Amino acid sequence: MATVKKDIRALTKEQLRDFFAKQGDKAFRGNQVYEWLWQKAAYSFDDMTNLSKETRQMLDDRFVINNIEVSTMQRSNDGTIKNAVRLHDGLIVESVLIPTPTRTTACVSSQVGCSLDCKFCATARLKRMRNLNPDEIYDQVVAIDKESKLYFNRPLSNIVFMGMGEPLMNYNNVIKAIDKITSPEGLGMSPKRITVSTSGVPKMIKKMTDDDVKFNLAVSLHSAIDEVRTSIMPFNETFPLEDLKEALEYWYAKTKRKISYEYVVWKGINDTQKDIDAFVKFCKYVPCKVNIIEYNPIDDGQFQQASNAALEQYIETLEKNRIVVNVRHSRGKDIDAACGQLANKS
Repeated sequence: MATVKKDIRALTKEQLRDFFAKQGDKAFRGNQVYEWLWQKAAYSFDDMTNLSKETRQMLDDRFVINNIEVSTMQRSNDGTIKNAVRLHDGLIVESVLIPTPTRTTACVSSQVGCSLDCKFCATARLKRMRNLNPDEIYDQVVAIDKESKLYFNRPLSNIVFMGMGEPLMNYNNVIKAIDKITSPEGLGMSPKRITVSTSGVPKMIKKMTDDDVKFNLAVSLHSAIDEVRTSIMPFNETFPLEDLKEALEYWYAKTKRKISYEYVVWKGINDTQKDIDAFVKFCKYVPCKVNIIEYNPIDDGQFQQASNAALEQYIETLEKNRIVVNVRHSRGKDIDAACGQLANKS
C-alpha cells in the first residue's frame, strides 16, 4: 500500500531541524528548507538549489508541498483581478487584488464556502466544505503579491480577510497564516497593514484580544437593531448585538485600536432614521470608523441599494456626531469580484 506523503508545510522549523538531525544530517538543513518554503515560497523540492540532489530526492520521496494553483484569473475594467484558486484536493476558493493609485490590497478567503448564513452574500449560499490551512491562506497572498508586481510594478501593500468564509470560525489557521505573513522568515509584512473582518463572533473577538494580536479588526455590522440584523444575518440570534458590543469594548480597552464597521444600506431594510440613530449610538460605544459599502446585487432582487438620499442621511448624521465615515465604491463588479459576490462563478 502506498504511503501517504506528509505535507511538509505542516511542520514547524524546529520539527524540520529535528527531522534532519534524525536523518544524520545537519540540523541547519531544516532552516534552509523552512526558508525555501516560506520566505521564497518554493513549490518544488527541485527549486531548493542549496540542497544536494540526494537531499532533494529524499524530501520528495517523503513529503509533498500542497500548493495552490491559480486556475483562472480575470481582470476587471477597473484593474481589479480575481483569482479562482484550486486547492490540492480540487476545491476552489477565490481571492481578489484591488489596486488604487497608492496601494494594492489582497482580499483573501479563509474557508471553502462559509459557515454563516448572511442572506445578502453569495458566498453564504455555498455550504462550508472545510477550513483553509495556513499555507493555503499564505499562498493566496503570495500569488497576489506576484500579480501586484507584474501588473502594477509594486509589491502588495495591504491584506484584508474579507473573501470567502468567516475568519474567526477558522481562527487558529488564520492566526498561523498571519504569523507567517508577518514573520521576517516569511513575507515580512507589517500586521498594521492586515485587517481581519468578522461578522461578529464575540468570544473569538475576546480571544483575539487576549492573544494580543497586532492586526486590525473590522466588523461587518449592517444594522444596530437586533431584529433587523437577525433578519439579514440569522446567526445574530446566537451572537446578539449586546454580546458583540461587550466584546468590542473589551478589544478597545486592551488594544486601544479603533474598530472599523463595514455597513451596507439597503432599500426598505435599514434605510430609516431609526436605523441611522441606532447605528450612531452603537458607534459611540468604542472609537471607530465607518466604511459605507456600495451594495453588489446577487441576482434575486431581495436586496437593493438604498437611495442616495438615505446614504447622504447616514453620512451627514455620522459626521455630525464626529464619526469618521468613508464611502467605498465597489471594485470588480463586472467579474463578480466585489464584496459579497464571491461564489466561484469564474
